[in-house]
Amino acid sequence: MTVLGNLAVDVINGGPKTPGGCASFSGVAIAATGVPGSIVALAAAEDRPLFDALLDRFGSMIRILTADCTSGFRLDYDDVDHRRMSVDSIGPVWGQAEVDAADPNTTWVHLAPLLRTDFPAQTLALLAQRGHRVAYDGQGLVRADRVGPLVVDRHYPPELLEHLSILKLAEDEAVIVADGPFDQSTAARLGVPEILVTYGSEGCDIYTGDTCERVPAAWRVEGVQTTGAGDMFTTCYVANRAAGADPRAAAKEASELVATELQKRLGARRN
Repeated sequence: MTVLGNLAVDVINGGPKTPGGCASFSGVAIAATGVPGSIVALAAAEDRPLFDALLDRFGSMIRILTADCTSGFRLDYDDVDHRRMSVDSIGPVWGQAEVDAADPNTTWVHLAPLLRTDFPAQTLALLAQRGHRVAYDGQGLVRADRVGPLVVDRHYPPELLEHLSILKLAEDEAVIVADGPFDQSTAARLGVPEILVTYGSEGCDIYTGDTCERVPAAWRVEGVQTTGAGDMFTTCYVANRAAGADPRAAAKEASELVATELQKRLGARRN
């Protein structure tokens, strides 16, 4: 599988700049699964040094292409479960030139948008025309592209869904997309063959065809920051699906990975 997405400069609780964006967390998931995979990300040249540690850790798994700008976010945690986000800068848009430069050669491509404009509908159509099966992180449906406090709404172009094989939505995103409780009728309306709705430590629902299956979380990890957990989950899920696992088995693997990584964070914090 290939992960495509923008890197981000994150400032957490007013601290120093830290590397963010799906690529910062997807490498962990790909390495854990053992499934052949790569990550291609965009960032401005002046921000590249911030991501040197990623290249040192994951080596050739990650390629960073030069863009005119880098996404930027501020994340302020009231506690480990509640955060306020704001957009400092809007990242580059992936078009044909960027896809050509990335040149993914895998059947599965996972798109990790940070904002709604990262991957326009025509780019998804281009990937489908290239023969890729496309997975998509649903935060790209609901996050508006404007600087300032993060705005979420359901005003995404419906054509964004037309070429997706998998759509992953966090619980809060699912409520926005459904304009209320997310259920089988919402999944049918969206028309994506495979939809995951994640509920953190409560597990996830998998909608395929006319069925919905709940997969419990591996185990509960409390008292730890969860930034990047959704990226790790989705990347691990797609990697396992690419390797031939069925949706339930892929979700169980992804849940175990996230719980394991959060447990590591908790241990590091206590030490």
